[in-house]
Parts: sequence; C-alpha cells; structure tokens
Amino acid sequence: MKFLVTGGAGFIGSHLVDALLNDQHNVIAIDNFDPFYPRSIKESNIAGHLQSPNFQFIEADIRSRDIIFEIFKEKSPEVVIHLAAKAGVRPSLQDPQAYIEVNINGTANVLDASVASGVQKFIFASSSSVYGLNDKVPFSEEDPILRSASPYGATKAAGEAICTSYNNCYGLPIVALRFFTVYGPRQRPDLAIHKFAKNMLQREVIPIFGDGSTCRDYTYISDIVKGIKAAIHYQTSGYEVFNLGNDRPVRLIDLVQLLESALRCEARWQRLPEQMGDVPQTWADITRSRKLLGYEPEIEIHEGLEQFADWLKNGELHIMR
Repeated sequence: MKFLVTGGAGFIGSHLVDALLNDQHNVIAIDNFDPFYPRSIKESNIAGHLQSPNFQFIEADIRSRDIIFEIFKEKSPEVVIHLAAKAGVRPSLQDPQAYIEVNINGTANVLDASVASGVQKFIFASSSSVYGLNDKVPFSEEDPILRSASPYGATKAAGEAICTSYNNCYGLPIVALRFFTVYGPRQRPDLAIHKFAKNMLQREVIPIFGDGSTCRDYTYISDIVKGIKAAIHYQTSGYEVFNLGNDRPVRLIDLVQLLESALRCEARWQRLPEQMGDVPQTWADITRSRKLLGYEPEIEIHEGLEQFADWLKNGELHIMR
C-alpha cells in the first residue's frame, strides 16, 4: 500500500515508518522540522529510511495549503496517517495561536487534500489530553471531552470534531487514536521521562511539580505502533475513536524510582508548585481497542524504561552534543 505520514520524522512518526517499510509498503513522509527541538534529532530519526527505495521524504508544513494539495495530487496516497501537530501542554499556554494554526487549520488542510485526492482511509493522532479535567477513571471513548485543561487538549478535541464532520459530509473513513503518554527511544526531549533521565545522568536536579502523586498511563512506542497498524487494517466506513494506552497508570514519584533503577543512578529533585494546564491523572480504558482492534499492550513500564535508558546512554546523548 501507499501511505502518507505527516510528522513522519518525529518520535512516533519515525517508528511508524520503520514498521511500514519493514512490511514492504511505500511511504511518503512529510515533516517541517519544527524548531520546538533540534532538527538534528529528526534528521537522525529518518537517516535509515532515506536508504530505502520505498521511502520518500518531503520537507513541508501542513499550514501551507497549496503545497499540501500539490503533494497529495502528485503522490495519490491510499492511507493517510496524520501525526503532525504542535505538541505539549505547557508550551500551548505560551503560544495558543500557533497550536490553533497547526492542529486545527493544518488538520483541515490535510483532510481537504485527502478528500480531493480520493484517500481510502484517514487515521488521526489524537491525545489523552482531550479528556482534560475528566474525573472518572479509567477514561473511556464515550466520556465527554469538553472540559479541556489546556489549549493543546482543546485543539486535539477540535481536530476530532473536524474529522467527525468530514466523515459525515464526505464519507471519508476516519479512525481517531487517543495516545496516552507515549515513551521510548527517540522520545521528544521536552517530555518528563526524557528530561528526568538526562538530568539524572548529568547529576542535575529534576523538577517535581506538586507532591508527586500525579499519575500517567505511560505507553511504550512499540505498543502504539501496533495499535496504529491495527487501525490501518480495521474495516470501517464511519468515524471511530480508540484509546491506545497501557491501562496501568504510574505515579510520578514511582516513575522517578523506576528511572533510578533503569539508569543505575540516584535522582535529586526539587519540589515545585503544580503547573497550569496539568491534569491529576490519565488512565486509558482499552476495552474497546482490545475488542475491535485486537490491541494488547505488551511492554511493562520497567521493561520500557530499561530499553529507553539503553538508547539514551548509547546514542541520543551524542546526537545532542
């Protein structure tokens, strides 16, 4: 099959491209190398892909409507996996307009181009952040998503709403996948596991916001990729939503202890006030994903952190130098 992956040089995108190329598919990846973190990291992510005759990379911004339409017209992808987005809760508080331009307007551009070029299926990368201040756990796909805790979460919920309308108006089959705190090799450097691990290896203090009791449903990258692949093969003509999580929330303070074990070093931390936009917990109800996608997370947090630590110590630190 011919796939087009937006955000294909990023953390999740590059792992997905690995899997699609391994399955002998043709892949077109689009990425704009957003300066949110160093370009060299994304270039390293796709260095191996560039050796494959089944891979094409295009540096482009999904906000550039005319360019996106040209790409779709020329490449005629069968399946679009839309991962490109401005990510992060706290940065969205500093520049909400950029998040609206990319996550809402950019998504509409990709959807319009998909309809115009006859795409057969559209997969939208959503986020656990759409649940916002939901106080019922675990979070299920039927829960309301109108209590956003951050502009980021609001733009992801808006993206889902736009996808719903495109399925209704144009008949484009769409699957929205709500990712829960994805981690593993190539993880974005701004996220807690990556940031904490680097600080610990460099004997620097790590910031603990609040009392350390906040919980996250950390999900290993290989499980997320398996979930995306299952969504590709899932037969639907409608609009469907699935949680992709690990179903095992971990407290922040316990995460630090697990990192100490994985990195073989002791953490020094500083307690700071709770951050605006943060939520107390995330926890995925994956009943629906298990039943309809055959999704079953396999990597426990201690195993995933060991693999992440090996990657960090053996490769990533030298990319950043």
